Order: sequence, then C-alpha cells, then structure tokens
Amino acid sequence: MFLWSSANVGGTSVEQMIANRGFAFGEFRRAVEREVRYANISIIEGIGASRYGIGIVAARIAEVVAADDEAVFPVGSYIGHYGVALSLPSVVGRDGVREVLSPDMSDE
Repeated sequence: MFLWSSANVGGTSVEQMIANRGFAFGEFRRAVEREVRYANISIIEGIGASRYGIGIVAARIAEVVAADDEAVFPVGSYIGHYGVALSLPSVVGRDGVREVLSPDMSDE
C-alpha cells in the first residue's frame, strides 16, 4: 500500500511538490507505483537474480539484531488496533519490534 497522503519531502507533501513543478500528480503516482511494483524485474534483468537484494536486507536486519542497534525497517508485526499483522515502519532491535511508527493515513 502506498501512503501518498503522508508522503513528504522537506516538510512539503509530495502531491504539492509535484503540483508546484507543473506535473500531473496522478501520472507521477502511477509511474512511481509501477516502478516499485516491478523493481525486482529490473534487478533480475541486470544481474540475473533477485536473491542478492533479499540477502542484503536479511544481512542488515541480522546486523541490527546482533548489535542491538535500533533501525527502522518496514517489518510485519501484529497491530492490535487493527487486529491484523501489517508491515509498517518499525524500530527493530535485539528483542524484535520495539515501536511501530504509524504514518498518518487519509480515508482514501
């Protein structure tokens, strides 16, 4: 899920930033969503496999857990407020998810 309602750059909403530059937000949004959804295909075409991307993410999470660093990752965990597991930005450390950072969401 793309949370366009809370996406911002330097304190300005992405929607406003795009409008200020004279671009159509709907076209920008569709282009970004398409690029993100199919990024793995670009990786596979470039190096022949996507496992390297998965490996580097797994290695980084292992480093954070082993060193008990705190880092923010979009990881899945149970969110009692919604009654389901969701992947939300979360502070992760040795003991797992320490804090879930719930972004603002519009009704849309």
